[in-house]
Amino acid sequence: MDLSQRPNPHHAHQQPQHQHQQLQHQHQHQQHQHHQHPPQHQSHQLAHHAHHAHHASPFSTARGASSHSTAGGPALTPGSASSTSVVTSPTSVSHQLPSASQNASSSRHHQPSDYQQDSDDPEDTKPINGDEPPKKKQKRNKPTLSCHECVERKTKRPTTLPCLETTRSAANGRRMTKAPKKKADSSGKSPIPNIADRGISNDPGATSRGAVALSIGLLSNVPYSLPTASNVFGIGSEHPFANYWTCEGGLPEVISVLPEKIQADILLSRYFECVDPVYPMIHRQTFYADYEHFWQMGQPEKNDVDPSFIAMIFVMLALGTQFVTTSTSPRERKQTAEFYASASNQALRVSSYLSSASLRSIQAMVLMTYFLINDNHASDGWAFAGILIRQAYAMGLHRDPNIVTPNASLFEKQQRRKLWQAVLLQDTFLTVLLSLPPSATHTDVSVEDLLDDGSSIANSDPTDTAYIRGSWTLANLVQETICSPRSLDVPICTTARHKSKLIADFRAVYRSFPDVFRSWDPDSITALSKTNKRVVRQTLFLTSNYFHNLMLVHASESPDVPVNIRGTLEAAHDAISAFFLLFALLEIEARVWWVFNHRAFLEALCIGNVLREASREPGGAEAMARDPLLVRAKADITRMIQIMQVMGEDSDVARTRVQVLSEFLA
Repeated sequence: MDLSQRPNPHHAHQQPQHQHQQLQHQHQHQQHQHHQHPPQHQSHQLAHHAHHAHHASPFSTARGASSHSTAGGPALTPGSASSTSVVTSPTSVSHQLPSASQNASSSRHHQPSDYQQDSDDPEDTKPINGDEPPKKKQKRNKPTLSCHECVERKTKRPTTLPCLETTRSAANGRRMTKAPKKKADSSGKSPIPNIADRGISNDPGATSRGAVALSIGLLSNVPYSLPTASNVFGIGSEHPFANYWTCEGGLPEVISVLPEKIQADILLSRYFECVDPVYPMIHRQTFYADYEHFWQMGQPEKNDVDPSFIAMIFVMLALGTQFVTTSTSPRERKQTAEFYASASNQALRVSSYLSSASLRSIQAMVLMTYFLINDNHASDGWAFAGILIRQAYAMGLHRDPNIVTPNASLFEKQQRRKLWQAVLLQDTFLTVLLSLPPSATHTDVSVEDLLDDGSSIANSDPTDTAYIRGSWTLANLVQETICSPRSLDVPICTTARHKSKLIADFRAVYRSFPDVFRSWDPDSITALSKTNKRVVRQTLFLTSNYFHNLMLVHASESPDVPVNIRGTLEAAHDAISAFFLLFALLEIEARVWWVFNHRAFLEALCIGNVLREASREPGGAEAMARDPLLVRAKADITRMIQIMQVMGEDSDVARTRVQVLSEFLA
């Protein structure tokens, strides 16, 4: 049946509720009387606490104005579904949203001595570049009524009025991570403090640069301060969920378009093969128990199941469709996957996901975000992720389950921890790619609490648990040290000692990874792909994530800390090599995973920027031809262009990336 025969949509709007809280101003000893408390700036430290400030925008779930007629794949018609759908488990219980009361051994390829310009002793306390140690300040006996910043500046003001200097600073949005004043260069633009973020953003008509890496990374126009509405990232401007639904249809209408069980089984199998290894947050055994029971129900019982469970099934079908290797055309697969995603979104709407939340609804939303990003809807995925983070906070997922749900079963506590880890990872590594502030910043859930109990249903694969812990530990470090500074174009490292200490922290995280994720080479990973593709996927994703962020640290630049050229190129090579291996071993997955191939593009872009600046140095042309490190770096760009040319057969984004990277080889 043609999808055009589906009923016309009706609009359903949900308006976001805005709450306004008035800040109370207090005068305290050596503190701000304002709501902001800028961190003290010392000569050897960077104030990188911006992750305590949240960034969110209202979001509306309004439907498109007209229905979309698409030629979907097989078994997509409302009338073709078989009698179909779960016993409500503890994880499916919906929660009304509460009020405000709820609150490495070193790298495989390089040793520490390879990283020039960075001290390997993080405990070194000697002055850098002849700096004198800070003098000890004498405390005043008389209490001060001025804020700390005014005391430091020796600014006099009436004590009964707000401090204009700190008020102005707060109004400019510099509350936590405070960027120092920068002098613009001859072109009128302030320098970009990371060589990885320089390159193609040169819009002379822009009135506000925004996050530079955002424009570079997404090959689009940043939404400058214009009076008209603009697409956030310049891509995927159409509404992501085609509307096939009527106002009266409700959940039965959504259930009616489920594919035949045999087809659903195939797509779910593909999901657990390709997606679950990378983001293992759904307990497979309990899911399949509920899933099989769903198909045994009569139609009246199916219509009364938890809508968030139906939403989760449909989004898993959508992701599975993205990774299928059938003879159908890419366009047909895309339309089929988008139809399943629309059904998942409709089921979430039926469940009133904006006013209530459950573990299943949050799981469905995390997966929906990845689907939207893979489907070239980065703007929608970013906005959707903002909603799910708020809902995760409202459910208390950021809190230790032993505190907020002490009477819950061990299984539910473990599921809450795994789900918060999935939310944290998605937020952290997406903000790295987009150079935007992180949101999942307030938590007391510990990585060490993610334990296995062999006698419990909560038990999971030990390698999965090690992978989750490694990703979680890395995300905590990246969020604190990279996400917040880059979102304000602040240098990641302000002193040589700071950079050395941060690199040591990253190496410590790498040493904490199990050997299976560190002790490998292309030959061994190729052999492993014949017997255990799950570990291969986890190894390549974790490797790519780690070395990409290490590259950003080495590429960071400030007046006192130059770019570490050798360290940057080494880390970029290790990161992009993981993508090359994924493409060689699992090409379909390398094409689909936007986060992976986009990271690889940014790594190639960073390599190109390094080579461009190296070629401008005296003797640069000769070095480009003779230095093995530079020769290998150029080969990495060439290989990335070759892969993008293959992917460009079905992707406009890949073709654009080819044009950008080719400029570095001209």
